[in-house]
Amino acid sequence: MESTLLLYNTLTRNKEAFKPLMPGHVGMYVCGPTVYGDAHLGHARPAITFDILYRLLLHKGYKVRYVRNITDVGHLEHDADEGEDKIAKKARLEQLEPMEVVQYYLNRYHHDMEALNVLPPSIEPHASGHIIEQIEYVKRILESGYAYESCGSIYFDVARYNKDHHYGILSGRNIDELRNTTRELDGQSEKRSPLDFALWKKAAPEHIMHWPSPWSEGFPGWHLECSTMGRKYLGDTFDIHGGGMDLMFPHHECEIAQSVAAQGHPAVRYWMHNNMITIAGKKMGKSYNNFITLEQFFKGEHELLSRPYSPMVIRLFILQAHYRSTVDFSDEALQGAEKALQKLNEARTRLNNLKATTDTDADIPDFTAKALEALDDDLNTPIALSHIFEAVKVINAAGDGILNLSQNNIDSLKKLFGTILTDLLGILPEDEAAGLDTTPYKGAVDLLLEVRANAKNAKDWNTSDLIRNRLAELGFTVKDTKNGAEWSLKQ
Repeated sequence: MESTLLLYNTLTRNKEAFKPLMPGHVGMYVCGPTVYGDAHLGHARPAITFDILYRLLLHKGYKVRYVRNITDVGHLEHDADEGEDKIAKKARLEQLEPMEVVQYYLNRYHHDMEALNVLPPSIEPHASGHIIEQIEYVKRILESGYAYESCGSIYFDVARYNKDHHYGILSGRNIDELRNTTRELDGQSEKRSPLDFALWKKAAPEHIMHWPSPWSEGFPGWHLECSTMGRKYLGDTFDIHGGGMDLMFPHHECEIAQSVAAQGHPAVRYWMHNNMITIAGKKMGKSYNNFITLEQFFKGEHELLSRPYSPMVIRLFILQAHYRSTVDFSDEALQGAEKALQKLNEARTRLNNLKATTDTDADIPDFTAKALEALDDDLNTPIALSHIFEAVKVINAAGDGILNLSQNNIDSLKKLFGTILTDLLGILPEDEAAGLDTTPYKGAVDLLLEVRANAKNAKDWNTSDLIRNRLAELGFTVKDTKNGAEWSLKQ
């Protein structure tokens, strides 16, 4: 934990040196999915972004409690306080129990995250499993005077809160501007102001998911679950809260207001937000019906995809941009990421086959230190990757016999690929990513190349060419170098 980790705090609009509340321990909460459909590329970005942060914190020796919630109740259509619950609507359309919908899509989400090599969180709480805690949290806000009951529902009084605090501190929104841009909608008459948001909603007779409360048979508001579960598992104050930039307002803004109202102080010290994945400049999302699911990427089953793309291609595609910058999807960009991944895999194979040719260290940079420095600078994955690709040039030069490397040089490069590329960036070797044990066929190919080398030494060119050509037909590329033959699988 010697080096300084800088993180961009959305709350202060500055990079700040990260100092945990409790030395050696980190509490991190990240907004997870609302599980009523398959995960798409937009869901992959926050998962991968905060996976990088989680890995980096663990690498630095911190004990991390990473909480990522599952929203399975209370998230109404259009992220508003009216309309149908997204999961209940899916259950009604498919004639299933709501929790059947939740479990089905949660299983698929976990499968996609595993394929992307996203580490599981320490705790994955469900909103529906914390109804009692959410009711108690609402009681505290009512006692503080920042909420009111209306027709069996409980609403947060934004104007009242703003008199004492600052509603808009995270997003930079001004309450007067919000009033001017927010119109009255049908069904909102029970609110004192359209800016007010639901803490508890009385359930209509047809509403499937509801629980008893002191105010009505109903369900919690969407924003409430994160304040409640963050406090339950990480305490009244914790270190990091993350999520997509689209959650900054109103979701995270409302979280801050709820926490201050219930606890008397903010709960989060560092707010972090990843930017959006866009298609043709427009945010990818289910509400826009312009999303591509991760399964469609993996199978190539979408009109905008020319072919399937492996999970590691998707992961590399996302990491090639800084997490706070927008990434515009295109098939061409994915092809570029695929070629980049191929170069990394080929370099990894060549590196494992390199043999030291000198006892004197070659004058090459400490790529691992440079990449770690980049990650410490607000998770700058593009710069970290650029150092790895500089190392790829060194590996290729050594493999081609142009550069002599000592064992120290080779060990340093292996540390780069192991510590940075695999452990921190989560880019797995090709065979490991596919879940395959390739040891037997690798041994067979090496044996064939050994036979080919013996044939070449004996000037048996027919046998030598036959082995090379037959391997090519099977999808292998064989390259003769100064240090012997190398092979790789064609992409």
